[in-house]
Amino acid sequence: MQKIFYVIILLSAVIISSCSKKGSDTPDPVIAPSKTGSALDLMRDSVFLYAQEAYYWYDAIPEYAKFNPRSISSSSDLATLQKEIDIISQLKINPETTKPYEYYAADPGSAKYSFIDEGGVSSELNGIKGDFGFAPLYNDINDLRVRYVYPGSPADQAGIKRGYQITAINGRTNLTYDAGTGGAGTNVNFVVNAYANSSTISMTLKRFDGTTFNADLNVATYTLNPVLNHKVIDAGNGHKVGYIVFNSFTSPANANAKLNEAFSEFATQGVTDLVVDLRYNGGGYVSTAEYLTNLIAPTAKNGTPMYYTYFNDKLTNGKASILKNQVRKDDVNGTYNYSQFDYSVNGNIVNFSKTGIPVTLNLLSKVFFIVTGSTASASELTINNIRAIKTLDVKLIGNASYGKPVGFFDIDINKYQMYIPEFETKNADFKGGYYSGMTPGSTEYPGVKDFDDVTKDFGDPTEGLLAHALTYVKTGNFTATGPVIQSLARKTFTVDESSAAGLMLDQDKFKGMIYNKSLKLKK
Repeated sequence: MQKIFYVIILLSAVIISSCSKKGSDTPDPVIAPSKTGSALDLMRDSVFLYAQEAYYWYDAIPEYAKFNPRSISSSSDLATLQKEIDIISQLKINPETTKPYEYYAADPGSAKYSFIDEGGVSSELNGIKGDFGFAPLYNDINDLRVRYVYPGSPADQAGIKRGYQITAINGRTNLTYDAGTGGAGTNVNFVVNAYANSSTISMTLKRFDGTTFNADLNVATYTLNPVLNHKVIDAGNGHKVGYIVFNSFTSPANANAKLNEAFSEFATQGVTDLVVDLRYNGGGYVSTAEYLTNLIAPTAKNGTPMYYTYFNDKLTNGKASILKNQVRKDDVNGTYNYSQFDYSVNGNIVNFSKTGIPVTLNLLSKVFFIVTGSTASASELTINNIRAIKTLDVKLIGNASYGKPVGFFDIDINKYQMYIPEFETKNADFKGGYYSGMTPGSTEYPGVKDFDDVTKDFGDPTEGLLAHALTYVKTGNFTATGPVIQSLARKTFTVDESSAAGLMLDQDKFKGMIYNKSLKLKK
């Protein structure tokens, strides 16, 4: 979708709500936002008014006078708007957990899903990154490693690879993990600021062979390749395992050709089993998730439901009039606004479609998804779609995923974009609701729960999580009959603590599911 202008909502009408008092026919007037005020006042009002109509859990938001958005303030306009969203995000309680639906254990009080952006998300998901091109991960309390490296990035050009140990950052050697229930500690904050909030970084790293080297990096812009690795592994006895690391659901223009390359190799070599490594994939565009799902799905699923999308009742009943201010243009509908869409369930059933899918894995019988706490949203949508296919044996390997069965479309507020959950998805079996994540090895998500093994590079058959999949392909279970392959015995972290450490380092890394397709217009 192409945005043709930004909108500051100018509140051109006084809003009066007819809410009858108990025992009286006299309506209660609701205090409406003023049409005047500073740019920040109008933006704060806009956040409230859009959330009041489009937010999936809008029914927990109090009326304007009680919420009083103009009373909210912080260090900057962006921080103020994020603070307002954080407050809104904590209002609706999930009865299954007795905590807010957007409760975020890594940062209580902050929104788990909702956020304000200045265009960085759109740029990244369209394949343009501007950073060092790597991310760190604690393998244990005193063992900081390289989590992944993007091809063509500054880190890649410096010879840095996944699994290398980071022994010093900007001259500091004390990198011990020190986060706790109170949030990130001094060392973790230092690491995050050094790699995520700085324009330069100097590191000392140790290679797999024990040799060390220094790397001085500067932030640079590069084209993102979301496929970090793909290969075919011969597991013996006629089993060929396709392995792919897919790290971001970038736009179809960026991602589809890379996915086609990998799956064409899988088809040519007659892959019988597939490992989709989504362990650090925080999500992205819905259309790319559908494309990957269709690449994996058998031809027999063509034309049958893949998943269902559910919006709140205001959207479903066409009562979110404020969305008329969100004007877009695309090749399908021309110029339109968000209020013109059909948000009903019947209007938003997505079917499997092999149209435009270049290959099919005709011999595929097993699909393994490698997941961690950093696996979110569009990744979970893909997993949920595939696990409803009865002809495939689907297993999850790793630790509990992020837990985000909801997604959003972008809402322009002045120069910012607001992302708040507007819809929830359920698969062809009407299963969803994984707000607490998908836990491998549980009744609902068969597989095996284990540590993320960051001591080995992607695709190494001895890497702990991939090794589980290969063992299952060979033996039909996850218990190795020979020596257990484990790269490093952990004496400190539990599996869940290891996952929490990964989330702590993620900080503001995008985790989401953006509806970037053209919805059907109302008839």
